Amino acid sequence: MKIATLFKVLGCFAAILGVLFGMMLLLTRGTVTVADTVAGNPSLPVLSEAPVRLHGQIFGDDTAPLVIVLHGGPGGDHRSLLALNALSDRYRVLFYDQRGAGLSERVAAQDLSVAHHLSDLDSLVRQYANAEQVSLIGHSWGAMLAVAYMGAHPNTVANAVLIEPGFLEKSGYDDFETLRSTVANSPRVLWAGLKAGFAARNVLGDRHAQHDHLIGSVVSAFANHPDTPYHCPDVAYSAPSWRFGGLASDTFWANPDPALEAMRQGVGHPAPILFLSGGCNDWTGTELQDNHARLFPNARVATIQNAGHEVIWDQPEAALQKIRHHLAQ
Repeated sequence: MKIATLFKVLGCFAAILGVLFGMMLLLTRGTVTVADTVAGNPSLPVLSEAPVRLHGQIFGDDTAPLVIVLHGGPGGDHRSLLALNALSDRYRVLFYDQRGAGLSERVAAQDLSVAHHLSDLDSLVRQYANAEQVSLIGHSWGAMLAVAYMGAHPNTVANAVLIEPGFLEKSGYDDFETLRSTVANSPRVLWAGLKAGFAARNVLGDRHAQHDHLIGSVVSAFANHPDTPYHCPDVAYSAPSWRFGGLASDTFWANPDPALEAMRQGVGHPAPILFLSGGCNDWTGTELQDNHARLFPNARVATIQNAGHEVIWDQPEAALQKIRHHLAQ
């Protein structure tokens, strides 16, 4: 190829890239606002101040048995689980956003280990449980954190409700990661990430806001992907959230081994356990939760029909009926 021809080709390629760049700027113009965390909004309710400020709220009588709700992610928040506050007629129900997630304080990557999450949870137990055993309700990653806590503090948990944990041991992680990585690298999710990356220039908020918006956009595209059965057919994934914790998510997926080891310690715990699954979900749904239940001596599975991965958001009344029955045993 002659030099002149080469320069023409390169020039055309550069022009095309320039046009595409300009189109992306136009497509992603406009201000993007990210919710403040407790660090930027002192009016937000805080359940724990040290070592990290944790956004949260508590419902029910101070003397009632304590139920702690653990949201998914890592990086999610408890907004989609708030229907569980109906349990406050008989229990003291505590919701909180985990460190680095939701509206809680952002911290460095080295402060986002599973050990830190377990320490935060134990601090809340010691502060609010009146020295009594607690019940845990965990969703997705929150269910996995609950199992890890049961291993670290085996005498503290009276019972647990585990809603669609993605995996509890290494082989389960390998199976989960196969589909997760495939969907995460699909054109639809990559396109969402590209758009969010361009839109990041318009994000208003603290120094973590741009990254939280970027990763949150990718996670939302992942959850809504047609190959991810987190939602029922022809129904969009609509569970709400306040703000995603990008670094909390990144840190976990960069090295899940410590969490796997922590969960291994909790597998086999003798407490009564209810696994809840969504009837529309054939990925982390009933078949997987049946396998998980076999890892515990006192576990059973209940399937909530017409629900995807967000069981509580999709079918709160049906889920609450199963949960109430389990906690009352």
